[in-house]
Amino acid sequence: MVKHVWKPLGGRTIPDGAHESTWTAADGTAIRRLDWRCTPNASRGSILFLPGRGDFYEKYLETFDYWGTKGWHVTAADWRGQAGSAGPPPGPVSGDIADFAVWIDDLADLYQAWRAQAPAPHVVIGHSMGGHLVLRALAQGRIDPVATVLSAPMLGFATILPRWLQRIYAAAMVRTGDPARPAWKTSEKPGARAALRANLLTHDAGRYADEQWWRAQRPWLSLVPASWRWLQKSSASFDLLDSPGMLEAVKTPVLLVATRHDRLVSWRAIARAARRLPRAQLVAWGREGRHELLRESDPVRDRVLATIDEFLEREAPANAAG
Repeated sequence: MVKHVWKPLGGRTIPDGAHESTWTAADGTAIRRLDWRCTPNASRGSILFLPGRGDFYEKYLETFDYWGTKGWHVTAADWRGQAGSAGPPPGPVSGDIADFAVWIDDLADLYQAWRAQAPAPHVVIGHSMGGHLVLRALAQGRIDPVATVLSAPMLGFATILPRWLQRIYAAAMVRTGDPARPAWKTSEKPGARAALRANLLTHDAGRYADEQWWRAQRPWLSLVPASWRWLQKSSASFDLLDSPGMLEAVKTPVLLVATRHDRLVSWRAIARAARRLPRAQLVAWGREGRHELLRESDPVRDRVLATIDEFLEREAPANAAG
């Protein structure tokens, strides 16, 4: 069973040895970056971690520390337009983006720079929107890790509305107003009250409180609900991944960890993608797990981390190139 090594330190400190910096994208945009490095003689390999929409790397310090105890060098980066990437904005923003291809370009360039400096084997892990973008970059041949892990990947939304109707409605709203305006009022999901936000994410009140603490300390980490343009571009990116042959061409081993009762992303879309990926392993949780499995209560999180460990021992052994 997993030993928790970060918890006594608290989830509210970036310790000595973890370095915050920025990486400069091709157009000059400053992207927030965290490097959690082990000593060279203890290196197991390197993990590049990409969080979700509205996420920030501070939420995953406990997990980075765990991987560090396993000998992994860990690098995390926040997507442009959120969490201070492109510089702390004066107030909360919606994470609007002209096209998901912008994020794919950022990820591809960051990956190449990171890969040139980080010890092999190279593993990429993405959560939620980060999982979607990692899978798309993989499918488009923009990154080539030896293994990939997707945590609750955003491959569709948890909604009763069919994809075609989501697409039409978002496109109409983009045409009839400011495309960057928020598509709903509060929380991560339309109609969900902010007070009940934790019920969408995790059963662990302490870990949820850590997130709120970081938002209070660094207000620019906060993000308002998604823009209408983000929703429109999400649909376009879902359609791209759904196109025939796209996922079938991925030869990289992919582990997908998800919950069947996720109220933010579509479990059916995740299961469908796992069936299409030639070298996929899908591990699912029930109602004991919510969207943020890496920040769940210890019994669930322990199993998630152990599942990832087993996958990486098999598919990214210490002597693997890549």
